[in-house]
Amino acid sequence: MSSANPLGINLSFCVKRWVTPQLWAPVVRDQLGLDLIQFSFDLLDPMWPSPLVSRHARDIRNAAGDHGITIHSAFIGLAHYTFNQLLHPDEAVRDYAEQWMERAYGFAAEAGIARVGGPLGAIASRVDGSEAASIDERDYKSLVERMLRLGDKAKAAGLSELYVEPTPMRREWPWTVDQARQMMTDVAGSATPWSLCVDWGHGTFQPLYGSDADTMEPWFAGLTDAITAVHIQQTDYQFDRHWDFTEAGRVDPIEARNLLARTGLAQSPVFLEVFYPFERDSKSILDALKASVLSLKQAFA
Repeated sequence: MSSANPLGINLSFCVKRWVTPQLWAPVVRDQLGLDLIQFSFDLLDPMWPSPLVSRHARDIRNAAGDHGITIHSAFIGLAHYTFNQLLHPDEAVRDYAEQWMERAYGFAAEAGIARVGGPLGAIASRVDGSEAASIDERDYKSLVERMLRLGDKAKAAGLSELYVEPTPMRREWPWTVDQARQMMTDVAGSATPWSLCVDWGHGTFQPLYGSDADTMEPWFAGLTDAITAVHIQQTDYQFDRHWDFTEAGRVDPIEARNLLARTGLAQSPVFLEVFYPFERDSKSILDALKASVLSLKQAFA
């Protein structure tokens, strides 16, 4: 079975290493042989002073053009994700997170990036550690309202698409197929369309979903019309590992390709999203990435 999924890479692997486009562009194009990326906001904070953000945006646009790289989208990354963002218990923090996203849209437009997304937020934990089956209805309503406002802001910036990335946590939203479907219905009127970017290690997190969660098929089949990008990683289904494909895990690249084709997602771009310990040496990371990309290229050819 053949598949036409475009193969790219999220720049998560560049954090604290190849941090400028003059560094990551030749790594992506010459070392890994890829021409499609997803930018990570771990490499740039949109809240930096505007002249600094604009200079970096120009550098990114120029480097991508010089190296024949297409930047499909820009994703939140880990740094901003560590905050509770649009679901923080402090309303003022939610407002700031909304402003952060608006600034991210402005940067993306300057850099020639048409899409922005990622996880949107997390409610706070309870003092006793117990977790409800869903977030409070008021929190969900607030989130949808902010998503609709962000749709207006993204349109004003000239973006074409916004993303939600479901995560395997009860404190974030959405974390089930049904919740994702409901969210897509509730933001259907957004001035900028909202879509889903789903992650292989999120929908298969068995401590949350149970031992039967050993495939992404329920997500892909149930949300085919809403998914327009996919993150792939190697994982053991026990944590959200974000390993590369030199590690032993349960994701087989050929089976992954076939599943995407079988569920009607053969055209969706697939991005390798991997994270490494900061103390690991860069040469070993490059070697592991080359092997992983080769494995994925062979599967998705």
